[in-house]
Amino acid sequence: MLIDLFFTFFIAFAILFLMRKVARKIGLVDKPSGRKMHTGNIPLVGGVAICITLVQYVYSHPGMINHANLYMLCITGLTAVGALDDRYDLSVKIRMLVQGMISFAMIYYANAQLISLGNLLGFGDIHLGNLGAIITVFAVIGCINAFNMVDGIDGLLGGLSIVTFGSIGILLALSGEQSLSYLCILLVVSVVPYILMNLGFVGHKRKVFMGDAGSMMIGFTVIWLLIGASQTPGNPIIRPVTALWLIAVPLMDMTAIMIRRVQQGKSPFKPDREHLHHICQRLGCSPLQTLCLICFIATLFAGIGVLGEILNIPEFVMFYGFIILFSVYLLVLINYKKVDAILLKLKKL
Repeated sequence: MLIDLFFTFFIAFAILFLMRKVARKIGLVDKPSGRKMHTGNIPLVGGVAICITLVQYVYSHPGMINHANLYMLCITGLTAVGALDDRYDLSVKIRMLVQGMISFAMIYYANAQLISLGNLLGFGDIHLGNLGAIITVFAVIGCINAFNMVDGIDGLLGGLSIVTFGSIGILLALSGEQSLSYLCILLVVSVVPYILMNLGFVGHKRKVFMGDAGSMMIGFTVIWLLIGASQTPGNPIIRPVTALWLIAVPLMDMTAIMIRRVQQGKSPFKPDREHLHHICQRLGCSPLQTLCLICFIATLFAGIGVLGEILNIPEFVMFYGFIILFSVYLLVLINYKKVDAILLKLKKL
C-alpha cells in the first residue's frame, strides 16, 4: 500500500510540473487584479493534475467504487468546465447549468440521492419522498460552490480538503468500507503535492493555484462520498447530520456570505473580500497563521462529527449544536466590523 501511495504521490507531482508548462502556453494562468493580490501569472492546474491522477487510478482499479465510469465522467466534465471558466471566465448560469446536469446524472444513473435526513429534529426520521431528487440537486450544487468559494488564500482549499477527506476516510474505515476509505487516502495523497507547490515549498517560480477546475471537482467528490455513505438503505455508514460537521467551515462560510450579500442587495454569487480568511487577515493574522487557524477550526468541527458518529450521540443534539454554532458564526460575520473594532481595542489593551 505504501508503494502504491508513493507512486500516486509521484504521479501527481509529475503531472503538476508538466501541466504548469502547458498552462502557460494556453493562457490558463491567474493574473493579478483588484481581488487577486499575488505576484506574476500563476498556472491554474492544481485541480487538473488531481483529476488526472484520480481518473487514471480509478480507471486502472475499476472495482474500487460503484459506478466508477459515471464518477470519472462527472469529475472530468466538471474539471473541464472549471478549466474553461479559469481561462475565459464563464457566466454563473453556465456553471450552474453544468452542475445541475451532473447532479441529475448522478441521481438517474447511480441512484445516488438524499432519501432521508435522519432524526434531525428529534421527532423521528425525516423522509424526503419525491422531494429527494430536488433537494439532492441543491445539495450537490451547494457543496460544489462551498468548496469553490472558500478557495481564497494559499493552501486553504487543499488543507480543508485533507481535513474533509481524512475524516470521511476514518469513518468509512471504521465501518469496514476499506475500498472507499482507501480512495479518501488517495485523494489526500494527490492533494499534498499541490499544497507543497501552492505554498512555495518547491520554489516560488513553481507556484500553482487550484482553480475552479479543482474546487468544483473536490466539492463534487465530497458530496458523492457523503451521499453514498449517508443514504445506505437500512443502516447508513454515516448519519446525514455528521456530514454537516465534516464540511462545516466551507458550508457555513458560503451560506453566511450569501445571506450577507443578499441583505446588502448584491448578487449572492458576486465575489468580494468578506470571507472568513479575509476577516482573519484584517485582524492581523498572516496568510500562514490564517491558514493554520482555519484548518484547525475545520479539524475541530470534523472531530466533533467523527466523535458524534463513534459515540452515537443523538442526531438532534448534533444538529441543534450545529445550528447554534452557525448562528454565532452568521452573527459575527454580519457584524464583523463591530467585532473587528472590539478585537482591535482588546489587542491594544
